[in-house]
Amino acid sequence: MSLKNRKSGVKKKFPKEFIWGGDTAAYLKVETSDEDGKGASIQDYMPHGIMQGPSEVIDEHNLKLKGIDLYHHYKEDIALFAEMGFKVYRLSIAWSRIFPNGDDEKPNEKGLEFYDNVFDECKKYGIEPLVTLSHYETPYHLAKKYDGWKSRDLIGFYEKYVRTVFTRYKGKVHYWITFNEINSIWHFPLMGAGILTPKNLLNAQDLYQAAHHELVASALATKIGHEIDSENKIGCMVLGLTSYPRTCNPDDVIATMEESKRGYFFTDIHMRGYYPPYALKMMEKEGVVLDATDEDLEILKNTCDFLSFSYYMSKCIASNPEQYEKGKGNLTTGVKNPYLQESQWGWQIDPKGLRYLLNTYYDRYQKPLFIVENGLGAKDTLLSEEKDGYWVEDDYRIQYMNDHLTQVSKAINDDGVEVMGYTSWGCIDLISASTAEMKKRYGFIYVDRNNDGTGSFKRYKKKSFYWYKKVIETNGQIIS
Repeated sequence: MSLKNRKSGVKKKFPKEFIWGGDTAAYLKVETSDEDGKGASIQDYMPHGIMQGPSEVIDEHNLKLKGIDLYHHYKEDIALFAEMGFKVYRLSIAWSRIFPNGDDEKPNEKGLEFYDNVFDECKKYGIEPLVTLSHYETPYHLAKKYDGWKSRDLIGFYEKYVRTVFTRYKGKVHYWITFNEINSIWHFPLMGAGILTPKNLLNAQDLYQAAHHELVASALATKIGHEIDSENKIGCMVLGLTSYPRTCNPDDVIATMEESKRGYFFTDIHMRGYYPPYALKMMEKEGVVLDATDEDLEILKNTCDFLSFSYYMSKCIASNPEQYEKGKGNLTTGVKNPYLQESQWGWQIDPKGLRYLLNTYYDRYQKPLFIVENGLGAKDTLLSEEKDGYWVEDDYRIQYMNDHLTQVSKAINDDGVEVMGYTSWGCIDLISASTAEMKKRYGFIYVDRNNDGTGSFKRYKKKSFYWYKKVIETNGQIIS
């Protein structure tokens, strides 16, 4: 590393190789379940989002059944991403599009062809795909027959799936993520691990064992991906939540430490390759006797090339949380932080928490970090006529992203954190994962679809579209 003084001039806020882009998920954007041989996923039975259990039949009013119909609009949408200047597009492969039941003998060729077409379209514009292998959409058959990742059998089914797509898309895809927000199993076992048994009927043994199966499968996918193509870069992905003690009371500090360990449980194993002592103690205290073979522990040594994460909010931890107001929008545990503002859905907005999280992850692992989800869900209003080239005036979204990217720049330049890139969540409007509604919008592109299912599916550029385009053009120099 050179220790020479920097030359005078404009300070670069982001490294030259920083990867800018956007992010979507298959189950929130694509098409009816049975088109071209696709099987049902757990999302087809979750019409109300993550807060309610599954239905017993597919609800025809589930907005996720058609999403924003990217299945038929992907060329138009990728062209819009290219117009913004995307270097990378994070998307997920629907497991049940490749293996409709999850345990099929042969893959669905039409499903494989669809992703061939999507990746070819990305290549046409010089956009690198960043592909999530499992993004909250376990094939429903695996959930129904095996109770999802509670069963060790799913490791073998997942291995067959990932071997298929790693082989098929060798040379087309170089960046992969094994599981989306793998730590969500603690709070949302259906969505995170395809477990149909209601959460209140699951015990610690069930959750830790299912988590172990996913961790082994993730490490196995990393091993396979590197063997099939040495150019592959494979990362894990977690729900990133900065945790603060509610007060300086040592009891709150200790409670925060304990809560943080539940998050590090997944990143430590992915990035270090073994169960750390505190994890073993956690399981011992909860009476968990993990079914982990010697082969499992050997597989876990296949560590990830990078750590990716989502970041939307922070939370406060108290030893006596009943004394405080709970964060209305908190997806996990935590009490309200009195120093922060909230989004329209009660999610506490904390840009500095992102800098803090980047530092904690990088200090812990010294491996590249990738922010693969960050954005503001808000009620956007489509203007009656075009104004200055855009149809939605979403200055609130621009401010949110500017403030978060400012903190990313500080983490890079002031703290020395290695950040690979940034993909905003919902670069085009999607169905909300948390509430399964359309009115909670994240995108730079407005999609004409409503909560009642009506709409033309026409795409409109928001003001943030042009702002983000300028961010990428200047490599973040316009961030203030």
